[in-house]
Amino acid sequence: MKSARLNRLFNPQTQRCFDVAIDHGFFNEASFLAGIEDLPKAVATLVAAGPDAIQLTVGQAPHLQAAPIRPKPALVLRTDVANVYGTQLPRTLFSRVLADPVGQAVRLDAACVVVNLFRIPEQPEVTDQCILNILELKPACDLAGMPLMIEPLVFQPNARAGGYMVDGDPQKIIPLVRQAVELGADIIKADPTDDVSIYHRVVETAGGIPVLVRGGGRVADEVILQRTADLLAQGARGIVYGRNIIQHPKPAAMTRALMAVLHENATPAEAARLLA
Repeated sequence: MKSARLNRLFNPQTQRCFDVAIDHGFFNEASFLAGIEDLPKAVATLVAAGPDAIQLTVGQAPHLQAAPIRPKPALVLRTDVANVYGTQLPRTLFSRVLADPVGQAVRLDAACVVVNLFRIPEQPEVTDQCILNILELKPACDLAGMPLMIEPLVFQPNARAGGYMVDGDPQKIIPLVRQAVELGADIIKADPTDDVSIYHRVVETAGGIPVLVRGGGRVADEVILQRTADLLAQGARGIVYGRNIIQHPKPAAMTRALMAVLHENATPAEAARLLA
């Protein structure tokens, strides 16, 4: 029954979710390890700060699930590994899903699984792999009552941006979000549009499926707090932030500040006081 697991992800009063993503080590990029070199410590810090969920890999999820405490953040399990994020890309790109991903998620007591849907310039084969991954995951998720989060990502050309640089063009984001919904997503994890004031169009194209917004690269505190408030006002149901938490000098304080924006309707200025 997916609703039972969704209830562990979304706050019962606000129906919003803050998922802190620290699954970056899956992708074999040295720069992605900044802030999570000591992953057990990072997990402990976040658990104490109390986000709604923490996004981890199959190899690192036990650091969360073995903690003998309650309540604690729900587990969102990353199910696919890819090599598409480097500044210098390899000759062949791939996106591969775990063996028995839903079975592993059930055994780890995950509340949700997440998988990518890439749109990378001149790399249609990677998109094909992503779609095959999703087609495999969807029926297994339905059978196990496991919510499926799909992460549609539109990349800029690597020669221009160089690794993990997303394209905020709504004309590219919106159709990819819609494709993810049509493929059976229970939750969408999508990038913000360059113009945040039109993000309601992304929410609309999701057709009632909750949209959580990715944080992207590290930005100033006031920028991420204001952007979060603006996206929530546009109808987003939550956020999935990684580097803006784990690379922050005070990751626990930033987690609490963003939780205040999501669940207490704090203004960005009010939330910023929690960082002092």
